[in-house]
Amino acid sequence: MRILALTKAFFLALTLFISSYNSNAQATNITVKQDTKFEQLLNEKRKTNISNAINERYQIQIFSGESEKAKSTLNEFRQEFKDIDATIFFFTPNYKVWVGNFKTKIDAERNLIEIRKKYNNVHLIKPNK
Repeated sequence: MRILALTKAFFLALTLFISSYNSNAQATNITVKQDTKFEQLLNEKRKTNISNAINERYQIQIFSGESEKAKSTLNEFRQEFKDIDATIFFFTPNYKVWVGNFKTKIDAERNLIEIRKKYNNVHLIKPNK
């Protein structure tokens, strides 16, 4: 009985040794070729995700109304304030132009003072936390 148990243990150990000795099948290198447009698309998606972080950051609304006027307001804002992000959101029935993506309320209020000099009806948009 004891010899049978030792024999089983020996064959089990031998089997494990042999199977692990030749188990380097994953040692090859893989080269992936991807289109350069994929990287561009991914970067655009990242920018969109950052600029659409409505619930996490303060923004300033500079316009609410019809589509064409919203587009012209957005273009006008982008020409004057090149360092501040701006986008159009649609909330039935109006198009709204929101600018900025401020981490703190203090940053948003500082920019609100400057933007208010150019645009009359501006509002601070608080994040939903």
